[in-house]
Amino acid sequence: MRPDSTQQKQPSQQALSIAVLVSVGRHPTTGRPRRAEQDARGLELALAMQTEQPGARLSVLHAGPKDDESDAALRGYLGMGLDAMTLLEQPEGSDAIPALAEHLTATSPQLVITGTRAERGEGSGLLPYALAERLGWPLINGLAAVENVENGVLTLLQALPRGQRRRLKVRLPAIISVDEAAPVARQSAFGPARRGELAVEPTQPEADTALAEWHLAPARKRPKRLKIVKAASARDRFKAAAAKSEGKGGQVLTDVTPEQGAEAIYKLLKEEEVLR
Repeated sequence: MRPDSTQQKQPSQQALSIAVLVSVGRHPTTGRPRRAEQDARGLELALAMQTEQPGARLSVLHAGPKDDESDAALRGYLGMGLDAMTLLEQPEGSDAIPALAEHLTATSPQLVITGTRAERGEGSGLLPYALAERLGWPLINGLAAVENVENGVLTLLQALPRGQRRRLKVRLPAIISVDEAAPVARQSAFGPARRGELAVEPTQPEADTALAEWHLAPARKRPKRLKIVKAASARDRFKAAAAKSEGKGGQVLTDVTPEQGAEAIYKLLKEEEVLR
């Protein structure tokens, strides 16, 4: 019996290869190094995709110096369930884009996931765009969820303002960046964090000329915002504009002499720094 000539053997689909770019974060209160929140969310998304995609390969990359601070922060990612991650070693103040682009070109992943903005350094949020331009790959920002990966096409949901979502399809290879709209990252376990391997690879560092021209200084306290009165009608807006401001202090003077009143006014002007 001859086999049906119309039936053709379908080629097996290539296993998905994912690379996650992570950075060293900074705690907003204490300033101590930690895993970056957005990068951890990107790794959480990649771990979920690895579970849903049989045979998917996952690699985690960081470009920066190898010291005690970076080691403590990077092991926060290892504690999410990783056996190993790669550190592209380069001195402080080096440009991370050439090292990352060279490594990604050599390893050829299909999907690169990164956070939208770093918590240290420039924090400009331009790394995903510069890396996509250098590799010639499409970039999708504000990722909320990945729905499906089939035949080299990624179907995802992009986060829009006011909680809206937009479904997009992009052909791999591609770069996607995540922010607070992505799923919250799992906690980092101490045991796996200490057992995980931090593989160090040397690179040819290039100085970050743009960062060298910057002047870094502690941020100053921002001025308080004015209270915005929301009114539904013109009458309410007029009442809000004509309303007297409520004083938080002061005193009421009655039955005082002109000298006492002038002295009180002079004291108030000095306290408000109108007179110096």
